[in-house]
Amino acid sequence: MMWFYRLAFIPLLILASPYYIWRMLRRGGYSDGFTQRFGFFPTLPPKTPGHRRIWIQAVSVGEIEAIGPLLRGLKESGQTEVILTTTTSTGYRIARDRHSELCIGIGIFPIDFWPCSRLAWSRIAPDIIILAEGELWPEHLYQAKRHNVTAYLINARLSDKSFARHQKFNWITKKLIKRFTWIGAGSEEDAKRLSIIGATADQLEVTGNLKFDVGADGPLPAAEKNKLREQLGFGNSPATVVLLGSSTWDGEETMLISALQSLRTAGVDARLLLAPRHAERRDRVMKEILASGLPFHQRSVSGSVAANGTVIHLADTTGELRQLTRAADLAFTGKSLAPHDGGQTPVECAAAGVPLVYGPAMTNFREICNGLEAVGAATPTADAHEAQGVIIKLAQDARARAAQHVAAIAWHTRNRGATARTIQRLLNQSR
Repeated sequence: MMWFYRLAFIPLLILASPYYIWRMLRRGGYSDGFTQRFGFFPTLPPKTPGHRRIWIQAVSVGEIEAIGPLLRGLKESGQTEVILTTTTSTGYRIARDRHSELCIGIGIFPIDFWPCSRLAWSRIAPDIIILAEGELWPEHLYQAKRHNVTAYLINARLSDKSFARHQKFNWITKKLIKRFTWIGAGSEEDAKRLSIIGATADQLEVTGNLKFDVGADGPLPAAEKNKLREQLGFGNSPATVVLLGSSTWDGEETMLISALQSLRTAGVDARLLLAPRHAERRDRVMKEILASGLPFHQRSVSGSVAANGTVIHLADTTGELRQLTRAADLAFTGKSLAPHDGGQTPVECAAAGVPLVYGPAMTNFREICNGLEAVGAATPTADAHEAQGVIIKLAQDARARAAQHVAAIAWHTRNRGATARTIQRLLNQSR
């Protein structure tokens, strides 16, 4: 199978290159660590005696943030030294900013092509490899087998699309799944899906979602929340309602701005904190903000402190959403309205006790959403029209928001602990 994959990889890479080059140019930042994509990983210090060298691959920003507590726990164990790689330029920057003290090396994951992967393996020389969520890299896993290195899959989850794809090519997936000694599933549903595509009972364990342990500090104290809202230009009046557009996608900002205008027309002092999922969409979003005629602040241009009286604060930066979420009274979760699908994580809002509204397309977080809805911490909607109506209703109902605030915090508290369980299993497995 491997030689077929290696031969097929070349034409597939050629065909996909224009898209990836376009994305690199559009998003920028890809020059950092670019040669590492071909396996030229920087020189690492010699292995520390008595430590296992662990290579962790976390594909992008969400995964980089989720494994922060895990990295700290592994370092504090005194048994491991970690090399962390990621795939996106933004993930690479955030990993260096946040996790440098926890890792002996941070870099870019190599292209999963034999010469690139083999070169990276020779430079990193891990004792253990860990993949996060749903990553199944054939060449990477083959190199683990070739070097007799144990492979783990943590925080494992399968979206509807991934599950359907793996079922379609199950003869390949089964071979890849067998490479893992242990798989920590994010939920019971994920464990069932992993079992269907080839994971065995002795491989699988439900450890919970690592993302529940991120942002575990919960809501800000009142004084700190007021200070943050003042920095955003929203003032500190208890009558002000701050609506967050969390990781929004194209079209969703339109709905949120319309909801904001309706609320202000109705006499509600509503403010909008917009955090688009992709910062490079800022020009398009700015056009909509300018068309609204409302006072605004653009974070990437004018800094973090906005003038008092700001109505729309465009947070077109990266790595700040977790903190900014704590300024909100109500949030809409992005990528949940048609034509988009999959949704963005609702966990950070739940951790901060922020009531949630989202569209029907939260397919990547179905079990999480079911849990939030069951306790009354989130409200699902069928389309943009209904989402706008629910947002307007909740913005005018402080008592309903307070009840959802309490429910969200309680739900998040009950679901924490995945990091500790995962660390325990990794350390026990690797002895």
